[in-house]
Amino acid sequence: MDRQAYIDHILDHYQHPRHKQRMEDADIQLGGGNPGCGDLITVYLKTDGDRITEITFEGEGCTISQAGGSIIAELAQGMTLEEVRELGVNTMVDEMGDDIVKSRVRCATLALGTLQAAAKQLQSNRDRAAVGLPPIETPGFEV
Repeated sequence: MDRQAYIDHILDHYQHPRHKQRMEDADIQLGGGNPGCGDLITVYLKTDGDRITEITFEGEGCTISQAGGSIIAELAQGMTLEEVRELGVNTMVDEMGDDIVKSRVRCATLALGTLQAAAKQLQSNRDRAAVGLPPIETPGFEV
């Protein structure tokens, strides 16, 4: 894609976000933020075993961070928790373009990092439950 195509893609996700809503019965919800510019994202996951069956997000912030939430929610639907852990900055470069991601890396990767932290926390809580320990509650951001 050329630069304008990436910009159009980002604007489409910002103006018409996919999966942007609160999920009341999520298996896990986790908030993340970018204190430098005030971006906030809360990711909600529902899984069947190790596979994400539903993902939603809520957030406030710049166009890039919020488009990133929509893009990641769309990409992660149906992935396993392991596949989520394997995603990286290159995922966002593929979706948003190298220029955008390099100039606004924290904004562009906020949703990805929050999703990965949620996947890790969900697996950790399941591991703890398997040995009779309570889940660790991680404070997040309410949007």
